[in-house]
Amino acid sequence: MAEPEGDWASETADKLEQLVEKVRSQTTDRLVAVARILVFGLLAAVMGIMAAILALAGLVHFLDDMIPREVWLTYMILGAILTAAGLFLWSKKDRRPSEAQ
Repeated sequence: MAEPEGDWASETADKLEQLVEKVRSQTTDRLVAVARILVFGLLAAVMGIMAAILALAGLVHFLDDMIPREVWLTYMILGAILTAAGLFLWSKKDRRPSEAQ
């Protein structure tokens, strides 16, 4: 009777381990990477919004100290600046061609 060559149990376990590692690298590793990008992107967005709000509040206080009139003048100046910036950005948006021609 001929002896089987090699240790078939060890080879089968190695192939199974390779298969599990391949499936894990195709699924779990990608999901972890997407989750990290999502969490860090959300954190950066929240911190950026907070920084913008604090900068705007600081600018209001600074202009209120520099302009010797009431605070409404500061609000009007900042409102005009922000409105002009918004209108400029609105004019730069992509225009989609109308579909019903």
